[in-house]
Amino acid sequence: MIVTEILGNIHEESGRELVAGRHVEKVVLPSTELVKRIQRLSTDHDREIGLRLPTGAPDLKDGDVVAVEDATEVAEVGAGEGHGYAAVDGRGHDAADGTDVADTAGHHSHAGSGRGNAIVVQVLPTDVLVIGARSITEMAFVAHSLGNRHLQAQFFDEDSEYGAQVMVVQYDHTVQDFLEHHGVPYSRQERVMPVPFRHAEHTH
Repeated sequence: MIVTEILGNIHEESGRELVAGRHVEKVVLPSTELVKRIQRLSTDHDREIGLRLPTGAPDLKDGDVVAVEDATEVAEVGAGEGHGYAAVDGRGHDAADGTDVADTAGHHSHAGSGRGNAIVVQVLPTDVLVIGARSITEMAFVAHSLGNRHLQAQFFDEDSEYGAQVMVVQYDHTVQDFLEHHGVPYSRQERVMPVPFRHAEHTH
């Protein structure tokens, strides 16, 4: 199966409706893999799919729906010559990748599972430092100092899952030392980030 488009995200209402009643297979990825537009992925049912997103496509995110399969289409192919399974790619077209309905690991494609199957991205937690500066001045000082280290930060407000205004960066022992030296409140946590951290590239 070749994936050329993200169909939705289960953290949004439209994405939840898309997978409702379907058997969900997961593609588990570390955040570092989310920025790759072209790669081969494996589901937790040991099925391989090819990711081939167009240039300019947004990075993958936790909860992205990369494929759906209709139960009737899977059943029809399984009842035929038994040499493939039908899938709906990003353009809504059927696609067969030549694998048997029951894959080599003995997992069935759950053709009888309600509306069929869905394949969803699940992102592994990232080791991060959650920085809770006590004032705008302190936050600006930290942001400026970490910016000089070419570290990317993500900012969240009180309405976020953090429940406060915080700055989040990937864990780095030198950053931890810096925060402790300057007495800036922080905590080290494992978090699934909404967008991947990118290593900033600079030309000197």
